Amino acid sequence: TDFDSKKKRKVAEIYQALNSDPIDVAALRRMAISEGGLLTDEIRCKVWPKLLSVNTDDLPPLPAGKELREDNKDYQQVLLDVRRSLRRFPPGMPDDQREGLQEELIDIILHVLKRNPQLHYYQGYHDIVVTFLLVVGDRLATALVEKLSTHHLRDFMDPTMDNTKHILNYLMPIIDQVNPEVHDFMQSAEVGTIFALSWLITWFGHVLSDFRHVVRLYDFFLACHPLMPIYFAAVIVLYRKQEVLNCECDMASVHHLLSQIPQDLPYEALISKAGDLFVQFPPSELAKEAAQQQAERTAASTFKDFELASVQQRPDTVLRQRFRERFQGEERTKSILTKPRTNRFVKLAVMGLTVALGAAALAVVKSALEWAPKFELQIFP
Repeated sequence: TDFDSKKKRKVAEIYQALNSDPIDVAALRRMAISEGGLLTDEIRCKVWPKLLSVNTDDLPPLPAGKELREDNKDYQQVLLDVRRSLRRFPPGMPDDQREGLQEELIDIILHVLKRNPQLHYYQGYHDIVVTFLLVVGDRLATALVEKLSTHHLRDFMDPTMDNTKHILNYLMPIIDQVNPEVHDFMQSAEVGTIFALSWLITWFGHVLSDFRHVVRLYDFFLACHPLMPIYFAAVIVLYRKQEVLNCECDMASVHHLLSQIPQDLPYEALISKAGDLFVQFPPSELAKEAAQQQAERTAASTFKDFELASVQQRPDTVLRQRFRERFQGEERTKSILTKPRTNRFVKLAVMGLTVALGAAALAVVKSALEWAPKFELQIFP
């Protein structure tokens, strides 16, 4: 069928990128974002480490579980959370196999925390770790999770929730840019953003019941900026705009509606849309509204170092390039694009275009060296 041949072609392109010298990280990011993501767990085992700049030839051996568990202040809480994580394992998995994986899960978490005393465990962290464990196995999962915890997840692992709340503060400005009516309705209902907390801190692992959807989102998030999950959260709310507007305008009703996430979301369309919104309304443009007081302490800023480390292949190049090629020469539109809310109609027209072109239209990523920091849609504040 047509789908199978498309899939075969994509697999071939992924292996070509993996085998090129140096490895074509930009192409791998593009594959992870574009329709269908990385397709198989076998491919994820090879590509996820590249997206996180983890050297798989040099994985440290895992320490024995017993020494990790003695005198570990987080052990009891981790144990409780992992015991409650039954539904994160494939249905029908034999009990002894699942129990073995749960032991590995505890060890991975304690190992990362022990090696990085600046990180604080939070409930929901295990939902992210179990996703890696199930896809890549314990040794590689440990290395990937450690890198992720010191970069993308860094804000969630502070002693306080301040930075996490700060990231949640981006949700309403994104919704406001796209649909002021939904934004104003949610403001009137005083619903806040806590309904999206578990989405954000587990990368949706906790709320989606189908594991295939979870790993598809992980492909996307690993290839993008650390704030992409909040854009994805906004896109889910916007997708449900009719349900939201039909709801009673009070906190309890709207919170209840939004915290129950539908399982049959059109993931590919939403991923495409989230990527588009990220390029149109980059975090730096929304930062004032999100009241960015701690810029230097958030993942977005440590991400700069991470970026340079990952062979200068910026994940947003994929999105930016795709956007730029489409609007080359439209200087007038571009200047309108960067003005706030008043020119929303132009933005919406652009968005219609973007959505029509969809994830499959991700343009070829040119070498990151031509990334001009002065480009108008600058992503880092």
